[in-house]
Amino acid sequence: MRHSYIILASLVMLTSISCIPVKVAPNISTHKIMVAKKFKRKLPRETSFIFEDPKDAYHFYDYINAKFRLNHLNVGMNTPFVIGGKTYYLTYNEAEKTTNVINLPLVLIDAKRSSNDNDPLFENSYISREGDWYLVLSVYDDDFKNCLSEDYQNRARVINYLENLRVEYLNIGNYQELLLVDN
Repeated sequence: MRHSYIILASLVMLTSISCIPVKVAPNISTHKIMVAKKFKRKLPRETSFIFEDPKDAYHFYDYINAKFRLNHLNVGMNTPFVIGGKTYYLTYNEAEKTTNVINLPLVLIDAKRSSNDNDPLFENSYISREGDWYLVLSVYDDDFKNCLSEDYQNRARVINYLENLRVEYLNIGNYQELLLVDN
């Protein structure tokens, strides 16, 4: 009977700590304004508008291409747009952040098998990885000033524009509809 309690307690403990997160991708509900390099090391050191992209690859490319009628030329690289008669330039990057989890029960099973001189069964399954994609938008003006930095005069208007762009992108399914709308 005592042995059953030990096994039961071990199982409860294993299920409560069975998957240990090592690295967790951020959950951004709307958007985040921050230095892109702090978000992902390979990105430039510039203040950016960052949001989670739940859509498949190339959807944002297709959206920007259709919205700004770029005909697949320089999409995502200094795409001009106008707010209040002033021209701004949008550049975007895609970045993946992953959540890595160690599957402790699989490690323990293989450790027990190894101690009994058996080959491991789950050797390639110790760590599970799930990725989330994010869009990192940067905006500059004609004077090459970062329009998302805290000291930029029209920062609030630019952020509002980008938030509207984000909402439109996430809510529209057929980007060809944008060709019928006056931007």
